[in-house]
Amino acid sequence: MSTSKNSNIQSAPPQARAGSKIVLGFSGGLDTTYCVKYLTDEKGYEVHSIIVNTGGFSDAELKKIEAHAYKLGVKTHTAVDAVKGYYDRIIKYLIFGNCLKNNTYPLSVSAERLSQALHIADHVRKLDAKAVAHGSTGAGNDQVRFDMIFHIMIPGVEIITPIRDLKLSREEEIAYLKSKGIEMNFEKAMYSINKGLWGTSVGGKETLNSKGMLPEEAWPTQVTKTGNEEVKLGFEKGELKSINDKQFKHPSEAIQFLQTIAGPYGIGRDVHVGDTIIGIKGRVGFEAAAPMVILKSHHALEKHVLTKWQLQWKDTLAQFYGNWMHEGQILDPVMRDIEAFLETSQQNVTGNVFVQLMPYRFQITGIESKYDLMSSKFGKYGEMNTGFTGEDVRGFSKIFGNQTSIWNAVQKENEK
Repeated sequence: MSTSKNSNIQSAPPQARAGSKIVLGFSGGLDTTYCVKYLTDEKGYEVHSIIVNTGGFSDAELKKIEAHAYKLGVKTHTAVDAVKGYYDRIIKYLIFGNCLKNNTYPLSVSAERLSQALHIADHVRKLDAKAVAHGSTGAGNDQVRFDMIFHIMIPGVEIITPIRDLKLSREEEIAYLKSKGIEMNFEKAMYSINKGLWGTSVGGKETLNSKGMLPEEAWPTQVTKTGNEEVKLGFEKGELKSINDKQFKHPSEAIQFLQTIAGPYGIGRDVHVGDTIIGIKGRVGFEAAAPMVILKSHHALEKHVLTKWQLQWKDTLAQFYGNWMHEGQILDPVMRDIEAFLETSQQNVTGNVFVQLMPYRFQITGIESKYDLMSSKFGKYGEMNTGFTGEDVRGFSKIFGNQTSIWNAVQKENEK
């Protein structure tokens, strides 16, 4: 479709041809493994794979994925360490806002997809590629998150999505790869696992229906701890900086360390039921031991050091922020405005939170902070006060309910 000089409508991007340079977001899992073989063998593209590590891969795993990519036939493979940037740009504000989608899900995958999409778009520009590809299906949120970021950051670049376009089932992908002689753990591939700094999602046949729980073997972190233990989380201006007095250079390191402590208890396992961006309901399992402990600990500390109205407006703005982030709108300028509010709200969120860890659960046992507003100097709730008298309360109670008293009096006058 052609456009006039005054038109704001962009023409469709040119179609990539055989031999064209294409960038593929690659994790080494079933979907992206299929994409490499399909794009190289069936379409003849020059595929350049990129993996954006947002905390889900060790160095050994990254090397294994790189070898896998080259064995599949990619031209180049690039690994980007995005862990600290992912925290600084996204996770920090999810903690400040105590963000849980539908009061359940800590946006584990939805947040990291945005970080990955932004890095992939940068790589497309760097290589001057004609197209970009990802392994999203046509039934989830990721397709929208990736596509939207690409439309904004690399307009005019063709977006290719083999799994979505061909409407493939996981069984069909496995059959195709077997026909190509590809060797991988296909039994494990029956579950879609996305691991990152802020939690791991797990999807499988059990989550495709409204009833069913993932079997024990499907969870990436097995339960190996019994009994209980206490951990002390140290926050500075809302950020986790220490665990059991062990200091960390960057909060992302503290998150990873806490995961090694809390994960083996099976803490943070759940199934999230939510509304997708495209309007259908979806279920997904997730494990997020460190995120859940951090969010609840941070919130407990905030309840001690922030005022009533700070807490209320934080909740209001953070709910919108989390939902808008979940729907891929990280580039909306309103997000910067809300982040500025969240940042200033954290000035006094400093102190220690004490947490008891047990198999499959945890509890907050208390906090200590120099900014604690629950100070005995001002009174003890339910016992005594030192900042006002009983007569002060009598007068306050009368004035505080004055308008409602007037309203009721007027109603009675008009009922006569």
